[in-house]
Amino acid sequence: MLTSRCLARGLRNGLWRSLSSSSSARAAHTKEVTADVLDCTVPQYNNRLDTPLPDVPFVQNLNEQQTQLKEKEKGPWTKLTKEEKLALYRLSHELTYPEMRQGTGEWKSVLGGVFIFLGLSGLLVWWQRVYVFGDVPHTLSEEWVEKQTQRMLDMRVNPVHGFSYHWDYEKKQWK
Repeated sequence: MLTSRCLARGLRNGLWRSLSSSSSARAAHTKEVTADVLDCTVPQYNNRLDTPLPDVPFVQNLNEQQTQLKEKEKGPWTKLTKEEKLALYRLSHELTYPEMRQGTGEWKSVLGGVFIFLGLSGLLVWWQRVYVFGDVPHTLSEEWVEKQTQRMLDMRVNPVHGFSYHWDYEKKQWK
């Protein structure tokens, strides 16, 4: 067992560091941040029906024309034209509610994929029936089943609660 003194000596000698030196542990303690890591502490823009006001506007880096429009927004809105109001809306939001609710038509490709899968599966089953499986065994023919049933009745198989119990031997018919 490791005592606290032994553990402290191991830590001083770098034993602990060599045991826990993995790339993820080093990466967690370094200041390097890769560009593909998404920082969730920074507010982000989302197009969602349940959040009508996103944390940040859709367009964050405004060009000269957009900054002039933003300055004009600070004045009375009666002086703004309908196109300018729409342009201001598009600076804050990418899509309107009807545009967000509009279907994508993705269901068509999903349904097409399902039908293609079912068609290929059907072809596979057909191919197996024709080329892989052999003929049906003769023991499944109706004549064979009738003979086997008669043989079981003649042998009185399971006469108490089974097969022969349901046969009336005097009338020669099923009960």
